[in-house]
Amino acid sequence: SDFVSLHLPLTKNTVNFISSSELTIMKPGARLINCARGGLVDEAAVFNAISSGHLSGAAFDVFQEEPAVENPLFSLDNVICTPHLGASTKEAQENVAFQISQQICSYLRSGSISNALNAPSITPEEAPLLRPWVALVEVLGSFAGQVTETAIEEVEIEFVGSVREFNLNPLVCVLIAAILRPIIGKDSVNMVSAPIIARERGVKISEVRKDAQGAFGSYVRLLVTTKQQTRSIAGTIYSDGKPRFIQIKGINLEAEPQPFMIYATNQDSPGFIGSLGTELGNLGINIATFALGRSSKNGEAIALLGVDEPISKSDIEKIRRLPKVINAHSLVF
Repeated sequence: SDFVSLHLPLTKNTVNFISSSELTIMKPGARLINCARGGLVDEAAVFNAISSGHLSGAAFDVFQEEPAVENPLFSLDNVICTPHLGASTKEAQENVAFQISQQICSYLRSGSISNALNAPSITPEEAPLLRPWVALVEVLGSFAGQVTETAIEEVEIEFVGSVREFNLNPLVCVLIAAILRPIIGKDSVNMVSAPIIARERGVKISEVRKDAQGAFGSYVRLLVTTKQQTRSIAGTIYSDGKPRFIQIKGINLEAEPQPFMIYATNQDSPGFIGSLGTELGNLGINIATFALGRSSKNGEAIALLGVDEPISKSDIEKIRRLPKVINAHSLVF
């Protein structure tokens, strides 16, 4: 080799990994580079090999003794020696501090994100446009995660209308994280780790961009597939800038997300709303909002209620035992 470069740790087995015996069998005129760890190379042997003309030169930024104040290699014109952190000059540190300050100010002012380890990049121009859609996909994902009771096999995200033109990476990351938090714990996943964790769990993730269609100019639809079923939920942003649920399981309805909600599926029949309201009254649960939808007369129906307090598991069980109820879930956003 014309150049030999070292890339390994310093252990008891790698001390003087390159010594006089290895240097002797190197190609005459070759060059040696060590930017890994000091102590991997017998520096005295390198000095002799270069002085004799067997090696043409070397480059080191790590040394047997550090800080490297004195070293025979420093006296050779065909040896390049730099600090291991050669870029960490005073000027570089000042520039880094200035850039970090700019990035934090930009985030606080506009929500733009650059060079972050735990979030996708968002430009200052994109931030105000994405902000309401981030809120929407977070509630869509959280809804799906809270009502899905078996292992997820596939997640498909449809971006319909103008939203399809946005930087979708942040929206996808937020949505996948929101799906996983109710399943694996809110402290176990973030925007960056969510897609990785999902794929490690065997979840297939796909994105679909579509032209505007239907009653809404732009919306997001989420489809979550398990072995038992494919569940869908869609939402959009209204003119007030707030997210709305617009469809669940293919059934149209309109509901603004609330901090605490009840989601119930039932067989459409007279008297159900009354029995549900009566049961909630008996449980001391106050209804803030109430949205309904159904697939057809006497078919499957859904109810999405905003309530004032979190719903306990025992209260949900009582709701599930009501006549015509198929299932019920407590939601927290």
